[in-house]
Amino acid sequence: MASSWWLSSVICIMAVRIAVASIPTTLEGPFQPVTVQFDPSLRQGSSDLPQNDSRIAKQVTGNYPEQIALALSTPDAMWITWITGNAQLAPQVVPLDPTTVASVVQYGTKSGNYSLSAVGTSLVYNQLYPFPGLLNYTSGIIHHVHLTGLTPNTKYFYKCGDPSQGEMSEEYNFTTLPLPGPDSYPSSIAILGDLGLTYNSSTTLDHIILNNPSLLLLVGDLSYANNYLTTGESAACYSCSFPTAPTHETYQPHWDNWGRFMQPLTTTVPMMVIEGNHEIETQVGGATFVSYKSRFSVPAEESASNNNLYYSFTAGGIHFIMLGAYVDYNRTGIQYNWLLQDLAKVDRSVTPWLVATWHPPWYNSYSSHYREVECMRLQMEDLLYSYGVDVVFSGHVHAYERCNRVYNYTLDASGPVYITVGDGGNIEQIEISHADDVGQCPSPDANKPEYGGICPFNFSSGPAAGKFCWNQQPEWSAFRESSFGHGILQVVNSTHALWTWHRNQDVYSSAVGDQIYIAREFGALAIILCISLASPSSQVVLMDYYF
Repeated sequence: MASSWWLSSVICIMAVRIAVASIPTTLEGPFQPVTVQFDPSLRQGSSDLPQNDSRIAKQVTGNYPEQIALALSTPDAMWITWITGNAQLAPQVVPLDPTTVASVVQYGTKSGNYSLSAVGTSLVYNQLYPFPGLLNYTSGIIHHVHLTGLTPNTKYFYKCGDPSQGEMSEEYNFTTLPLPGPDSYPSSIAILGDLGLTYNSSTTLDHIILNNPSLLLLVGDLSYANNYLTTGESAACYSCSFPTAPTHETYQPHWDNWGRFMQPLTTTVPMMVIEGNHEIETQVGGATFVSYKSRFSVPAEESASNNNLYYSFTAGGIHFIMLGAYVDYNRTGIQYNWLLQDLAKVDRSVTPWLVATWHPPWYNSYSSHYREVECMRLQMEDLLYSYGVDVVFSGHVHAYERCNRVYNYTLDASGPVYITVGDGGNIEQIEISHADDVGQCPSPDANKPEYGGICPFNFSSGPAAGKFCWNQQPEWSAFRESSFGHGILQVVNSTHALWTWHRNQDVYSSAVGDQIYIAREFGALAIILCISLASPSSQVVLMDYYF
């Protein structure tokens, strides 16, 4: 019996290793750090798409819907958002009346047969700069409709608009995601940050569409509207002063261009967003995130956060936590208390995977934004670690980096895999300097976040003891490359997920920039499966289960 058990264990382990022989798994880690330097034959960035480009220019008139976007709510519900009417940009603006256009979605499970309808709400917002020479903005009418009572894993066809005015969109469709469960997952999830509206952004979007994802996750810094003056002229840099106003200007029509740019994808694929620093957009009087909160539907109320700057949602067997790095994250604050309650509700037998996102990375070895949000990490890392978060996605740094499992800057097999995907293609170019490069270690007070203070300290132990920066690629940094791109997460089952990072410069086919199986809870599963090897069909079950 003992020899039979030993043989079963060996067969089990061999089956796993053979099946993933060509793609590494995190079980083989921690990996020796690898750096792929920036390819000097490539440009570090590109310019924005021109205003008259058909992908961003307004193509509709009257109250015909545009900038249509889906967002997940609960497993049996979906948000649909669109905009009607003309935004205004002028020294003086007069807001549109949102009550003049209805917010209606007609939908059903058969093309052309809309047996169901839902009515939503609408609003307009202003971005005002009452200073000589600056322009003010008021939006078109933004419509949000909540479809409820949907059947999971079902295809729906829909139109949106105002039927009383004959202003209905063409037909689009979406497929609801499967119910929560350890064997139910979205087919693929596209994940990226810091997208912008450049030619590089266009390549990124084209590649994502070719991947045919069932869900889109954007980890902050979406349009980069605040890289421009109110007149539309590009500011010299994000951090430069704006001498004609005591506040940072933005060019709000850039948001409308971005909404049109995204529509080919977001009419059929739900887009889940979290805010970045470029969404703050401070106005006179201290108002912030006005455009972000107005334009995007997120399940804040459904997840009991009641704040669009942080929330959670479930997609099949994955629970996503979307955290706000530019709102109070301290242990005494509302967000932390909400996070604690949200994590306590997660049943890992139903949703085995726990994925967290926020904009600025805690683990980042590039010079840009190096250790910028230590204060947030010190407040929240212990909580996420104690609940066994599997993967963390962030942006902010305009490059790619995948970490070994880490906790408190120490290699830890129980820590999350941190991945930075701030390489969507924005106007600010690729980051190519590393904090461990000679002369590139920033001073402890150099990278100050837009929210919260700085918590600088030198490492007290390990290879970087007594230093603020490492003098070589940190051991927790497994792979980093300076390139634009995006990632695809494909959860295979309750223990394995395939992560693939694609580079923009590659001809989009089977080429990958980085690929790995993220594995969790392997030991217990292996024992269960190996016991079942007494069954003649169990080997097939094993292979199916893993792959």
